This record gives sequence, structure tokens and C-alpha cells, in this order.
Amino acid sequence: MTKNSNLSEVLGSFRNKKVIIVGDVMVDEYLWGHVSRISPEAPVPVVSCDKREYRMGGAANVSINIKSLGAEPIMCSVIGNDEIGTIYRSLLKKREMTDKGIIESEDRISTVKTRIIGNHQQLLRVDKEITDFISTGQEEALLARVETIMNEDAIDALIFQDYDKGVLTPNIIKSVTELANKHSIPTLVDPKKRSFDRYDKVSMFKPNFKELVEGMNVDLKKGDIEGLHWQAQKLHAKGVKYVMVTLSELGVFISDGKQYKVIPAEIRDITDVSGAGDTVVSVAALSLAVGLSPFQSAYLANMAGGLVCEKVGVIPITPELLLSEEISFPEV
Repeated sequence: MTKNSNLSEVLGSFRNKKVIIVGDVMVDEYLWGHVSRISPEAPVPVVSCDKREYRMGGAANVSINIKSLGAEPIMCSVIGNDEIGTIYRSLLKKREMTDKGIIESEDRISTVKTRIIGNHQQLLRVDKEITDFISTGQEEALLARVETIMNEDAIDALIFQDYDKGVLTPNIIKSVTELANKHSIPTLVDPKKRSFDRYDKVSMFKPNFKELVEGMNVDLKKGDIEGLHWQAQKLHAKGVKYVMVTLSELGVFISDGKQYKVIPAEIRDITDVSGAGDTVVSVAALSLAVGLSPFQSAYLANMAGGLVCEKVGVIPITPELLLSEEISFPEV
């Protein structure tokens, strides 16, 4: 890609790119029903269940965005050898995604978040999960699987998608980063606090503002761009090539260590911010993979994140949605 590439060319170049996503997957379960009375046992509504629905969640939402953009996602994670794990594999198959990066564990359960919805309103969420780091044996199995995939497939980008459920151990982060760098694969990170300071020598580090402040333990106002710049310099000193911080209504901050910019947010009718971060990192990964500059990648990712916020629910970005916007890439 060149600095003068137009959007249709860029989106066309996304097709058939292969992206590994390493992180915490989960199943989102929805119980839909109606409420007509209060329980005689406790002051809570009784939901008469009409429908049960399963969706891929967590890091798998990045896979959905990658697939929606025409590329091939390869999700690498650890799930339980249980009913929810079987459901997760069936959801992958339904979306025509490979499960070759999935490791099953006999002593770890699959994460499931059950949402109970009555009269179109969420009444309760029940989480079933283990958040301890995966075991040494599970680490070794996952690392071996990632290495095999890198050796057998031409991988164009790798995303660490952290939902703090224990898959991204310090050893997984270090070893997978080394493998990716050995294969010259760009690495992107969507971090959480527990492992925030573990990502050395990655290509792009993409926290949101809250994650940055908490992860670096600083008192910083969102509009303090100069302060943001100094925090980015600390990350660059650890070998991070690009730092992109999402600032919600203020847009995104992007730095390459030599210069930095704030790309303003477009004025939009924000409906739901769910899943926007997953969209941003997905678009950024594919943009870097096809040769866009970090500033062009941040520009397109910022646009994509804003577009999905106009939709209700966790909606993946599509080429058609991006093409509906007038996008002119900055010449950087």
C-alpha cells in the first residue's frame, strides 16, 4: 500500500490475510423471556424463558471482526473439555472459522456469561469462569500450537486480546512475541491491567485511556495530550513500536516514538460502545499487515470504531459500512 491508496483498494487487500488472535475466549449465553409476576420465594421477577441463544464472546469477537473484513482469523486459546467448549467449537464451525488453535483442558472450564433478559431488559448476568493463569502444561501446549501455525501458514498479523481470564500469562506473552518477531509478524495488543507491563517489543500497544492510566498508575486527564505523549515514551523505551490510545469522544492518540498525533472522533449518534475496542484493534492489525502507516492505520481504526458505536449490540465492522464513509487517508 502507498500513502495515496484509496479505501476500496485497502479493503480489497484485507482479503485472505491470516491473523492469529491469542487470548481469552468465551461463550455469551442469552436467555430471552417474558415477566408476568414476582416470585413468591423472593422479591425477584420470574422469567418465563422463550429462547436460548449462544454467541462467541471475549477475544473471539476480534475473530468475528477479522472474518467480517474478509480475512482469515485463527483463534488460539484454552477452553474446557465441557459442554460450553463443545458449543464454542460449533459456533466457530457455523462461522466457517478454524479451531486448529484451540486447546482443550480437562481441568479448566470454558468461560460462559449467561444473561437473563425479561421483557427486553437484562435482569441478571451469571458468570462461570476460572481467572487463574493457565497451567505450565497448558502454556506449553498453546505455545506449541501457535508455533506450528506460524510454521505452516503465512501469518500476516498477531493480536493479543486480553480479557483477564488467565490465558495470557507472562510466559505466553514473552514467548509468542519472540516467535512473531522471529517470523517478522506485526504484533498488536489490547491489554488489561494484570499483564499491562508485560508487552515488550510489540508492534502496536492499544489500551483505552482508562487502561493506560490504571496500567501505568498515573494521574492523567484525558485531554492532557502532552502528558499522554510522555507516557507513550515510556512504552517506546520498552521496545513498543507504536502506541495507540483510544480516547472515546476525543478520538485516538497515535505515536511512533518520533511524532504523535490525535485523530479527532467523528461526530456521531452513539448508541452502544460494546465491542468497539475489538473493532479498532482488528482494523489496525489488518491495516498494518497490508502496509499502511501507523497513522493511517489509526485513522481507519478510529473511523471503524465510531461506526460500530452507532449500532445496537456487538456488531462487527464490514467493508460496506466503511465504504459508506468518505475516507481520505492522511499522507503520513
